Amino acid sequence: MRITQHGEHLFQLTRLAAFNAFLVREDDGFTLIDTNLPGSANGILKAAQELGQPIKRIVLTHAHSDHVASVDALKSQLPGAEIIMSARTARFLAGDMSLDIDEPQDKLRGGYVIIETKPTDTVKEGDRIGSLQVVAAPGHTPGQIALLDTRDQSLIAGDAFQTAAGIAVTGVLRVLFPFPAFATWHKPTALQTARKLHTLNPSRLAVGHGSVIENPAALMDKAIAEAQHNFDIPLNMAVV
Repeated sequence: MRITQHGEHLFQLTRLAAFNAFLVREDDGFTLIDTNLPGSANGILKAAQELGQPIKRIVLTHAHSDHVASVDALKSQLPGAEIIMSARTARFLAGDMSLDIDEPQDKLRGGYVIIETKPTDTVKEGDRIGSLQVVAAPGHTPGQIALLDTRDQSLIAGDAFQTAAGIAVTGVLRVLFPFPAFATWHKPTALQTARKLHTLNPSRLAVGHGSVIENPAALMDKAIAEAQHNFDIPLNMAVV
């Protein structure tokens, strides 16, 4: 597990070059965002130990297996840790794969799994988890969330964007790393989310796959323009 620090509070944990989880330093310990691939628990715990603080909370951005596969193993070793996600994600992880009537009725894509661990809390747009503000970010999956660190405007965006093989809005194919595109549920919603995240003017963009980008506004804008062209969606489509 490779550890890379970005700014004062954010630590990127990377396996197999392009699969990320993140530790966010708070006064009482770490918030872990996503849990990476199966078999990642010991590496994540070792990273937190090396960085000198315990993991107090585990936040899941969305329900795909490469983001949640090590939750149960981590919870068994961190019985007191809070487990936090959107209510929508919690339904997927409990085995309910139905779409809501007001959601686009497109096929769900990517690897969904059922986990034993239940959330201790669910969150929605505008809620706070320590220093992190919850931002609804559907598109890659229903119910995905992003997290904005209100101290320095770092944005941990789940799979709303990828930077592996070049920055892209999820759903735009990058041949050298195609998996986020293949796993995206609804491209128009993903584009709405990308536009919305751009308006937050993040100081850095941290994603599930690829490097963290400092001062990402121009690159996010370029990726949104590419997605707009590829998806052929009206420019005036409402922001979520």
